[in-house]
Amino acid sequence: MNAFKSNIYKYLGGTCQYLIPLYQRTYSWEREQCARLWSDIINLHSTDREGHFVGSIVRIDEESAAGSTLAMIIDGQQRLTTLTLLLVALRDYAAVHTDCGVNPNKITDTLLLNQYETGNGKYKLLLTQSDRDALIKKIEGVPIPDTFKSRVLENFSFFAGQIAKLEISPSELYDAVGKLQIVDIVLDRQYDDPQAIFESLNSTGMDLKDSDLIRNHLLMGLDSATQADVYNNIWRPTELLFDYEHQSELLDNFFRDYLTMKLGRIPKKNEVYKEFRTYHNGCGLTICDLCQDIYIFARYYTDMYFARSGDAVLKSLYGDMKAIRMEVAYPFLLKIHNDCDKGLITIEEMREIIRLCVSYILRRAVCDIPTNSLNKTFATMKNDIKPGDYLNSVKAFFIMLDSYKEFPDDKRFLDSFLKRDIYHMNRCGYILGRLENWDNKSAVVLDNLTIEHIIPQNSHLHIDWVSVLGSDWSEVQKKYLHTIGNLTLTAYNSEMSDSPFADKLTMDGGFQQSALRLNKYVVTQTTWGETQVNERALQLGEIAKKAWPYPVLSEAELAPYSKQDDSTPQCTLESYQYLNAFNHMLFDKLNIRILNLGTYVKREFKKLYIAYKADTNFVDVVIQSSRLRLAINMKFADVIDPKGICKDITSLGRWGNGDVEIGLDSLDMLDDVMSIIEQAFRLQDVE
Repeated sequence: MNAFKSNIYKYLGGTCQYLIPLYQRTYSWEREQCARLWSDIINLHSTDREGHFVGSIVRIDEESAAGSTLAMIIDGQQRLTTLTLLLVALRDYAAVHTDCGVNPNKITDTLLLNQYETGNGKYKLLLTQSDRDALIKKIEGVPIPDTFKSRVLENFSFFAGQIAKLEISPSELYDAVGKLQIVDIVLDRQYDDPQAIFESLNSTGMDLKDSDLIRNHLLMGLDSATQADVYNNIWRPTELLFDYEHQSELLDNFFRDYLTMKLGRIPKKNEVYKEFRTYHNGCGLTICDLCQDIYIFARYYTDMYFARSGDAVLKSLYGDMKAIRMEVAYPFLLKIHNDCDKGLITIEEMREIIRLCVSYILRRAVCDIPTNSLNKTFATMKNDIKPGDYLNSVKAFFIMLDSYKEFPDDKRFLDSFLKRDIYHMNRCGYILGRLENWDNKSAVVLDNLTIEHIIPQNSHLHIDWVSVLGSDWSEVQKKYLHTIGNLTLTAYNSEMSDSPFADKLTMDGGFQQSALRLNKYVVTQTTWGETQVNERALQLGEIAKKAWPYPVLSEAELAPYSKQDDSTPQCTLESYQYLNAFNHMLFDKLNIRILNLGTYVKREFKKLYIAYKADTNFVDVVIQSSRLRLAINMKFADVIDPKGICKDITSLGRWGNGDVEIGLDSLDMLDDVMSIIEQAFRLQDVE
């Protein structure tokens, strides 16, 4: 490795062509990074400093035609591209404003083009993918269609706008850019590892995404011909499946879900790339086959995310998934799609499984069950699938879930659905739309409809409403206002406003002119009060049970999956040998505090200790004669213990889970002990 101090004019001023290799990410600097660079340049000029360091550029020189050098950029393409865009914008300004003191031809001939080369070889900087065409068109000054999307064009426009403001004169800008200092790092293929260097470098602009590192990891080590083949035929088509505006974010999310599906556990967000490398090393696939596998699952992922399918039923289900933000189920559903493609299940069975997943998420939301365990539920769900009884094993899995993971049955679901505040759920519009279009072969387009409260929200109700609702009208309004029986959809929300029910029925665009099935019961009524709200709610509840069904199996079908009842006697608090009045009192106080951490905290009396769990055990309590011994499920190094009450039991054998132990022998310690327990409890929510 050799390093040289340089500046952008010296770097671009020779005959070298700088090529961005295929495995590099597209140009991704945003307005924020460009504005920071512009600010640095303005500051450099205003303070009259001799120079400003903008970072390093790492390259490997390649063999090329005699008299010229071809360099592959390993790191630094973002700042090199951005500076080039700034120079193109300055050149274009100077070409129009000929008296500005900057020679546009000099910029073109010395910094943008190798004028004695031909074809793509004449451009000093050759980007990859669609960015290449965008930059070349800007350098050549040819028109670009408005539909063409690229950060190259967006950031060029930014710099053109800044230059036109004349905050700094063009000649001063040219001089200031020349003072920007870089370190030119040249690697030697014989001694340097480009992959290791690429991973260790920190960008001063935008951090590399996991998808950038994964692409680099897979493609950098391939020979040029194979690299081009894999990139053009597999990797680039994979990237194009994802939305342009949010491509990097969605790709990162995809890779985490892909690994979750493959590993059966959820990688930590900051360890996705590390986990991918480990998976790659052990999966036994060639790079080509692994990239092909990634493409297959990326297609499933983007079909779900963007609700794309030629199958009308699947497309509708994907729309449901998007409406209720069901990304948490993607790892499991990736496998389901692949198994369908393999012929392990039919498309009808796949639809039913997706429908059950939608029901599971929606019913839990209506019942206000916390969502913190859902990611782990779906991450491990594939382990319970029986290939020979695929659909029934999925149904059985859902039916057998209990406690904080439960799939609410019809009774619990309806109890909540009829009574709770549906209006303030972020899924309210979806719920009403689904009720309207359930089992409707001519689905209604709901885009121009809004939610209408039949009993109005206004606390100063019209006298007609007060008369109908009775003397306790305010309590009736408060109780039923936001419940499902009082909500509907209309295109005439503002016209209906707080009008009496009779007016809402008969006005232009009123309920009697509505073709919505949601209003089928409403239009048959002459008055609207508590009785009507409850009756309509019951009718909608029956539809809801069908729209979001509970899995159904006969006793015979469920029997193979039922947990066998063992003969071990059930433990109670009184089962523990050392229980006495003192530690019983301590336990009662501690027990209340722990259970109050969340409605989904589950307590289990084990043979040797009492376990408290959310997704997994976070604290275990051992009853001792003069105290309670608590095992906290955390790494000792991670615990925050300002009072020094924790003991490191990492290498000791103890009943319970975790590396942290606390002895509770006084109520005076309870607050301090709970502060430690809460730390372990919060880890249950970490994805």
